[in-house]
Amino acid sequence: MMNCIKTNKTIIGFAVLYSLSISQVRSEEELVITATRANSKLSEIPFSVNTIGKDQIEKGQYLNLDESLNQVPGLYFSNRYNYSRDLRMSIRGFGARSNFGIRGIQVFIDGIPSTTPDGQTVLDDLDLSIVKQIEILRGTSSALYGSSSGGVVNIITESGLDISGGSFNSMIGDNSFFRNSFKLGEKIDNFDFALSGAHLNYGGYREHSNVEQTNLGIKTGYDFNENYRAEFILRAVDSPYAEDAGGLNSAERRTNKKAARQRNIDLNAGEAVTDKKMGVSLIRTSEFHRLELRNYFNWRDFDARLPITPFIGAGIVKLDRTIVGGGIEYENSHNVFGYENQFFIGFDYDSMKDDRRRFDNLNGSTGDLQFEQDEKAKTLGLFLQEKFFINDKTSVLAGLRYDHVDFEIQDKFLSNGDQTEELEFNEMTYSIGVSYNPNIFLNYYFNYSTAFETPTFTEFANPSSNGTLGGFANVSAQKSNGYELGMRVNAGKLFKTSFVYYHLDVEDEVTTVSNVDGRAFFNNADTRRSGVELDFLVRLVENLDLSASFTHSNLNFTKFVNTPEAVGNRLPGVPKQHGYLGLNYENSKGVFANWNINYVGKIYANNVNTVSDTSYLVSNLVFGHDYKFEKYRLLGKIGINNLFDKDYNQEIRIQDATSRFFETAPKRNFFGSVEFQISF
Repeated sequence: MMNCIKTNKTIIGFAVLYSLSISQVRSEEELVITATRANSKLSEIPFSVNTIGKDQIEKGQYLNLDESLNQVPGLYFSNRYNYSRDLRMSIRGFGARSNFGIRGIQVFIDGIPSTTPDGQTVLDDLDLSIVKQIEILRGTSSALYGSSSGGVVNIITESGLDISGGSFNSMIGDNSFFRNSFKLGEKIDNFDFALSGAHLNYGGYREHSNVEQTNLGIKTGYDFNENYRAEFILRAVDSPYAEDAGGLNSAERRTNKKAARQRNIDLNAGEAVTDKKMGVSLIRTSEFHRLELRNYFNWRDFDARLPITPFIGAGIVKLDRTIVGGGIEYENSHNVFGYENQFFIGFDYDSMKDDRRRFDNLNGSTGDLQFEQDEKAKTLGLFLQEKFFINDKTSVLAGLRYDHVDFEIQDKFLSNGDQTEELEFNEMTYSIGVSYNPNIFLNYYFNYSTAFETPTFTEFANPSSNGTLGGFANVSAQKSNGYELGMRVNAGKLFKTSFVYYHLDVEDEVTTVSNVDGRAFFNNADTRRSGVELDFLVRLVENLDLSASFTHSNLNFTKFVNTPEAVGNRLPGVPKQHGYLGLNYENSKGVFANWNINYVGKIYANNVNTVSDTSYLVSNLVFGHDYKFEKYRLLGKIGINNLFDKDYNQEIRIQDATSRFFETAPKRNFFGSVEFQISF
């Protein structure tokens, strides 16, 4: 009798668990993923996709994206603490070549590209304290957005529909870290607005690492009626200085981990940036139709002082940039022969003009002009996308895109010859994927995709001609094709996991061949990529979750005319394995804590794999209290970075000609913040 009662209780328990899981799965599936252009539920997308919500982002220090995204498999970050070279991000090895900023990945903030028409991405205008959601699509994505090999990062910030009131946040920490931010938002009848701002002062762990940065954002929307909506976005950043401490060789690192390279100090290496973006969109929706028209503008002034003496080259760079872009997208969701269907068509157009000049660096002062040219990049992309539901369990997503890319150089400094040149790319890419859902918990998917990626203007530079483009002869566009096979299990907040295997062949990959005093030069090589990516989240007990991810990748050169001895070696700048393990606690009274460990495996610093950085584990802890009372909220938190005081490198400078490969990371350091909110 007792055994029967226990059995019945067990059955009832599983039944309750099953019913709770069903309700949680259904509620979570309502989250719409927009990174694929065709707005979709996760279970309908035959690609590797992760989403990060605001509750995860606001527990960090707001230094960089890696704080909340390092748990995403296949995604690797470096250079978190050197603002003059910007955060480096790679997906499945794409982007690891970058000497500064991000390559090979398309990044959008509220629909405005942070990626320029020639493929460069910097995120200095991103204010993490207002981010609502981040979507990461891993894998080839040219059929969606054009020149892109690694994937898409789609960042969505809060609007007046999400904020009703105002807040102020003040943060302080070790290494002279100060950050203050505010936001204000409301919806008034058909009009909504969000205003935000942030100011950062950060002294840095190493000498000559100071940075100051101020951000401002405005986001408004107006609903003319239930079918028409207009949106306006303005973002601006002013960073009057971001110093560059430079890399260290092994001996210098052993002597003083916090030291800057002396030449960087003597020549005052670093950068100053002002950047403004403005976007306007008009959206019309109805039962079966959606039409969006968008237009954006970007103005950027950039001044950099490279640690290059006049005997070697021109070390001061001045750049004035203007970008104009936009596009039209149309979506039709009428059924076809009784089958659910979603058809998508549109085009993107972007035009960029850079006025680039280089001068001698005279101990940090501007010397004689040595280089001047106008650089123009124009891209036009036409795309089709079709999502067709074979039945209630199986859907097919196919995409086709044509891209025309035009690069033009107008040389204005003719004493060393006329480097004026024009280069065109015409590329057709496609993708096709199948998603199968045998039940509400389980999702299988498969896709095959092609991609291309043009070199950036700086990657065309030829070291034999003082950094001029040399007629575009030294680097070609890279092309890739491959497939991935994945599985997702979603039992809501109780348990979820995903597993994917991918394989990619890349022809003419843009690859670093030398790095001279902070300036990289490139050539082409063929590579092969394959790997597995795993992540999961499980609720251990009430209020306590365990999350983990693991990446194992084989990224190898298969052909390298410039460096034949590198064939068979691993790509530098990205580890073979990296992983994340985290415990997250949060109760109904607002007490929270997050402890995580990040593992990074061995990383090679050069193409021939003779120099490497050892593997390491870094642990971080943050805890605090989110107190809410009526219309007020008080959020306090304390964080400890590098909890166990690990000695490691936060950046590896690939192919450095002077063997200064290493940039050390801060030892154990603390930060704390207080945020006060009031609702209207």
